[in-house]
Amino acid sequence: MLTVDFRRFPVRPGQRVLDLGCGGGRHAFEVYRRGANVVAFDLDPGELGPVRGMFGAMRAAGEARPGADATAVSGDATEMPFGEGTFDRVIAAEVLEHVADDQRAMNELARVLRPGGLAAVTVPSWLPERICWALSTEYHEVPGGHVRIYTRVELEAKLARAGLRVGWHHHAHGLHSPYWWLKCAVGVHNDKHPLASAYHRMLVWDITRSPAATRLADKALNPLVGKSLVVYAVKPGRRSGRG
Repeated sequence: MLTVDFRRFPVRPGQRVLDLGCGGGRHAFEVYRRGANVVAFDLDPGELGPVRGMFGAMRAAGEARPGADATAVSGDATEMPFGEGTFDRVIAAEVLEHVADDQRAMNELARVLRPGGLAAVTVPSWLPERICWALSTEYHEVPGGHVRIYTRVELEAKLARAGLRVGWHHHAHGLHSPYWWLKCAVGVHNDKHPLASAYHRMLVWDITRSPAATRLADKALNPLVGKSLVVYAVKPGRRSGRG
């Protein structure tokens, strides 16, 4: 399930892409399929073993374009081991809400992005997240949990402070917000609750089948209660030939 819209965030073969806070690697896998040279970066080394395994499986199955490269690196988002302007694209999906010094992380994101490069940053949307916090402390008061709720104005201001020029934005995963409200109401870890279980099956069906009815419902809900806010930004400066 992708949160970044690659129609708005084009990735071409040979480009260098950082998936910052990659987690399970969903966006890293997509840019690898598109022929990019991707670095999956995460604080938790335990996340990266399965990501490396999937990269290997993709290579073996011929899912990655010839010449594309994929690596996984563990490290801190506030002090990344990459040179200035290393990447053509940076994705930071659902990670900044976990980082105590988020401005420092955004400064690092901007530092490793080349002039003219694009960033896609996603965080939980304000209203759905506020409802989750109101329904359950268990939802966010856990080690490594969410430490803040962003408004779009705050996120865009911090990205601008880091030296990025904010462009467009949208919301995603409107069908997922009610699921998380339900989970917060019945118990975040109570996966066997009949309502939570039934809703989860519907989401899996939607993700695997993409039926027209749920795609239309998701699109209609996104501006109102989309679970994720997605902001795109560019680092000012002269573009190189990589686009």
